Amino acid sequence: MDDCSLDEFRRRWLEELAQAQAPRKRRRPEAAERRARRPEVVPGRGEQASGDSALAQGLLEGAGRPPAARATRTEGQDVASRSRSPLAREGAGGGEQLVDQLIRDLNEMNDVPFFDIQLPYELAINIFQYLNRKELGRCAQVSKTWKVIAEDEVLWYRLCQQEGHLPDSSISDYSCWKLIFQECRAKEHMLRTNWKNRKGAVSELEHIPDAVLCDVHSHDGVVIAGYTSGDVRVWDTRTWDYVAPFLESEDEEDEPGMQPNVSFVRINSSLAVAAYEDGFLNIWDLRTGKYPVHRFEHDARIQALALSQDDATVATASAFDVVMLSPGEDGYWQIAAEFEVPKLVQYLEMVPETGRYPVAVAAAGDLMYLLKAEDSARTLLYAHGPPVTCLDVSANEVAFGVQGLGWVYEGSKILVYSLEAGRRLLKLGNVLRDFTCVNLSDSPPNLMVSGNMDGRVRIHDVRSGNVALSLSAHQLGVSAVQMDDWKVVSGGEEGLVSVWDYRTNQKLWEVYSGHPVQHISFSSHSLITANVPYQTVMRKADWDSFTTHRRHRGLIRAYEFAVDQLAFQSPLPVCRSSCDAMATHYYDLALAFPYNHV
Repeated sequence: MDDCSLDEFRRRWLEELAQAQAPRKRRRPEAAERRARRPEVVPGRGEQASGDSALAQGLLEGAGRPPAARATRTEGQDVASRSRSPLAREGAGGGEQLVDQLIRDLNEMNDVPFFDIQLPYELAINIFQYLNRKELGRCAQVSKTWKVIAEDEVLWYRLCQQEGHLPDSSISDYSCWKLIFQECRAKEHMLRTNWKNRKGAVSELEHIPDAVLCDVHSHDGVVIAGYTSGDVRVWDTRTWDYVAPFLESEDEEDEPGMQPNVSFVRINSSLAVAAYEDGFLNIWDLRTGKYPVHRFEHDARIQALALSQDDATVATASAFDVVMLSPGEDGYWQIAAEFEVPKLVQYLEMVPETGRYPVAVAAAGDLMYLLKAEDSARTLLYAHGPPVTCLDVSANEVAFGVQGLGWVYEGSKILVYSLEAGRRLLKLGNVLRDFTCVNLSDSPPNLMVSGNMDGRVRIHDVRSGNVALSLSAHQLGVSAVQMDDWKVVSGGEEGLVSVWDYRTNQKLWEVYSGHPVQHISFSSHSLITANVPYQTVMRKADWDSFTTHRRHRGLIRAYEFAVDQLAFQSPLPVCRSSCDAMATHYYDLALAFPYNHV
């Protein structure tokens, strides 16, 4: 910009500023002339004005610019064109203040915004922590200073923790959390693609000859199963080593297969529990060995069994008594609390995250009790209504299904109660058939999934109390169901396991076996299903074969989706069974994971 253009710019800007201030402050006309004749302020002489407006005023009156690198000829032409832009917009009717335009021009000339120099780095980190990954990426493209802030390790470590990646790690474990976050996102995308396209490996856990599967439970990839022979086996599907050890009973003189049938099995990260038909209860510590650390005896058959997923607490229901067992300070197991209920208990669950004193929820016919071990208190939550048909518990709420009353034209419902307040929060659904299963603890926030005898899987919005989605999943009743943030896996009494993408209301794939699906548990990379027969009929040894086992003895499958299509050429066990499979039998699925790749 030449001297004539600069003088013209200053003169016009001062005239406009004087015209804008004259009506408000009612100054004499000579004030503008006196201000125009004010001596120029030279840097280093006298006191320099503070603030952005004072800086612009000084520059227009001839003061020097802030220290900056000398611009090239091309940059000088850009600066001149930007400086002339207010004059050009003035003729077009633009009402923007020239001082704001001048400040923006100075920002562009220095390539650094003003607040980048004045804002402390710690304060900038506190502001940027409210941004998501996309917003941080956009901010990193603003300037070099913003790029340094947007790629700070604290911000990307926080994003990893928020999205559930590497929850047990600390910020010092890795040097570049942005790269770790990108790798976790890529792995998550690959797993989701494998789930949708049925890419992975499937293993059938080895069965016990001359025994029928009675009950199955799993926790974090570790599976426990009980059989009519009294045997209890445990598999760790996380290591691909499916040679399951037997959990022995306390009586070493008992021969395998001579024990009574197993009624229930439960497992968590440290304990395995099995209840038998004769009222005995065995508790094993998975860290110490295969022999039980405690053995408890009831006078009658055990009707319900529950194991806390957080700590070492076991609850059993036999006849009209509910007993809670836990180890004391000396390590020896003892009775923590004992309760008496007026009816037989059908459903029993432990409330998670209760701290030192365990809490359980028991359903006995048309009664629902909250049992607290702290003071052996028995609180009645629900009474004198239709009988309870299913039950599930989260840290703060309990959800259970109740039968319908056909003679008053009232359908089956799911009731949600607050454990802290002890009152009903919601009444969901009003259908003709009974609800057979409900999953509240594993569902995403504000959602809950349930299964019904009409073969439909329903996703409930607990905020509004409405049914968000209803899927016609099975021909017979739904026996097991679980959901996460994008899919639903359900099992039916006809033996079908179905996987749905509920965001698009689309069935992804299904697998069939000949018994009702009694257990479903999945994570982001694995799925465990168990088909348990209703009739535990012993069969002769000479009849035993792989086909006979699959038809009459139950089946446990473990799916792993953390491998791609190349895994079929790897030594991973796609089918781990001691018997030869008959490829022509329809139980081989035809197949979700074809055997011709083995």
